Amino acid sequence: MVNPILRKGAEEARNQLPDLLDAADKGRSTIITRHGRPVAALVPIEAYGAAVIRQQPLMPVTGSGRGLWGKNSTRTLRKLRDEWSR
Repeated sequence: MVNPILRKGAEEARNQLPDLLDAADKGRSTIITRHGRPVAALVPIEAYGAAVIRQQPLMPVTGSGRGLWGKNSTRTLRKLRDEWSR
């Protein structure tokens, strides 16, 4: 059975921190909100380690910088270098 994710307001989370830490120790995550908007997550350390270690694929960003330097990137970079060396 998967534990549902708890959702707590910031003030409530502050008041219940020991209980939320116990829940995280048992594998349960908590989303902390401010004015109803999610701003943080209290997650079991195993989930945090898995999220940090996981390598994100780079293919979705392939070509995302195309056109960033204009039609002629060599000319644009040369102009920037010239401007810097003044």
